[in-house]
Amino acid sequence: MNAKLLALYIILGAFLAFTAYSLAVTEQDFFEWAKSLISVPATAQVVIDLYIACGIILAWMFQDIRNRGKPIFQWFIYLAITVFAASIGPLIYLIIREHQIQASAAPRV
Repeated sequence: MNAKLLALYIILGAFLAFTAYSLAVTEQDFFEWAKSLISVPATAQVVIDLYIACGIILAWMFQDIRNRGKPIFQWFIYLAITVFAASIGPLIYLIIREHQIQASAAPRV
């Protein structure tokens, strides 16, 4: 495992743990919590900014999947994850992409 993969796994693991903790300690269900985020202008701005950034990343992922000759349906999986879990989708994509790059670069025996 290279340093890039290790860093991606650490970031994903830490963020998943924090997300699980956040959802466990909140007294609202997920949809009430999400609604409360957009009900205040200051937090709504952060949420909108996050989804703009995720949209840009999704556009890059779409092009990357096409350029690498992978099936486009994979992009829809990452789209669904990103819509509901924001940066978790791109993090998973980057981990899988790095594994694929390493596998294709490995010498064949």
